[in-house]
Amino acid sequence: MATLTTQVLTRAGVGPTYAAATGGGDAMTCGADNFLHIKNGAGATMTVTLAIPSGSSGYPNVAYTSTAVAVPNAGERMIGPIQAPIYQDPTTGLCTITYSTTASVTVGAFNVQEP
Repeated sequence: MATLTTQVLTRAGVGPTYAAATGGGDAMTCGADNFLHIKNGAGATMTVTLAIPSGSSGYPNVAYTSTAVAVPNAGERMIGPIQAPIYQDPTTGLCTITYSTTASVTVGAFNVQEP
């Protein structure tokens, strides 16, 4: 499992970089302004799953299940916000991400910096 480097998006812009999705999954920092960008260069739809730890504090009286997002072949998806109360693993302090396949899949973690 690799920890994705969070890239900061400001008014000055960012030259985004992407990493190959890791077979054992990836992790990223959580934050109300953080999001994940998935690019699927494969010929088939794949699924990316963001784990929600059991007992996630999130919001009172709301039951959470892990977030699974289908990414179409030759398509992209932006997922977020990756809020700490919901996605943060109590052991690692990170959001855990898994993929149904990693062939031709690249990912980037981003934070939108407020002015």
